Amino acid sequence: MKTIFLTGLNGLLGTNICHELLDSNFKVIGLLRNKKKYFGKIHSNLKIIEGDLFDDFKIQFEKIDCIIHTAAITDQNILNYNTYKKINCNASLHLIKCAIESEVKQFIFVSSANTIQNNYCSKTDVYSFISKSFYAKSKKEAENDLLQYKDKINITIINPTFMIGAYDSKPSSGKIILMGWKKKIVFYPPGGKNFIHVQDVSTQIVKLINTGISGKKYLLANKDLSYKEFYNLLNTVTQQNPTMIQIPEFFLIALGYLGNILRTFRIKSSLNSTNAKILCTKNYFSNNMSIMHLHLNLQSIDKAIIDAVDYYAKNKL
Repeated sequence: MKTIFLTGLNGLLGTNICHELLDSNFKVIGLLRNKKKYFGKIHSNLKIIEGDLFDDFKIQFEKIDCIIHTAAITDQNILNYNTYKKINCNASLHLIKCAIESEVKQFIFVSSANTIQNNYCSKTDVYSFISKSFYAKSKKEAENDLLQYKDKINITIINPTFMIGAYDSKPSSGKIILMGWKKKIVFYPPGGKNFIHVQDVSTQIVKLINTGISGKKYLLANKDLSYKEFYNLLNTVTQQNPTMIQIPEFFLIALGYLGNILRTFRIKSSLNSTNAKILCTKNYFSNNMSIMHLHLNLQSIDKAIIDAVDYYAKNKL
């Protein structure tokens, strides 16, 4: 029975990966700063340890077959890029160096689809401002750093689009659902993005253990939806009928620049000019590679929304 070391155990993706690994007869060692923040399934093959991403794992990794690194800072209101760099880049480098010293065979790094120019971008500045988001920039930098070691360890990079589903206990990406669920009025931006069920991502990651090609990036995408289409879908599956109002692009952009001003005074704001432009952009990806090359049977986004809503209802989030 192989043993997998998993970071970000309490996150949306981390919890789903943990369940998939346990169901696939792997042993899992999950890293958390606080054990009490894990809300997933308990299993005899799951060992949870408390620690920090910068701990010395050389001895711990000696009995590990693969490391799956999902832990990251995703918050949009952080003022300083170095905060992202410390966790998303430096901690990832520390982990892979410990893995190499301990002769771990594979390191799977979960990045973001936003490090890849999407299928609908022309040679304009659309991708350039998406890549300027601190989160996307830090993930791209981490990819470049890790790929330097592709000849020393099997480094597999996963690039999922926007994930939704159950076990988003923080919540993180599921905030998009909570912003429209049980609301009488839903305000939505003019853009859109590609959505994927988090279970599809966790399933593919587990499949890539031992089979992933070192240095290769795997884009995991499913369905392109405008924000209006997404909220219409949410309304349908939850049988609600709120008033739908699109936020004008000029208004969002203005708010973004206001956010820039606030940030210069060290006032935290999740909205800045870059994030505002992203909300106004149809950030779409083709799912052809996910279906044809990876043979991934993608679940509907309806199912992803239902699973997320059921989880929130059950846990009163």
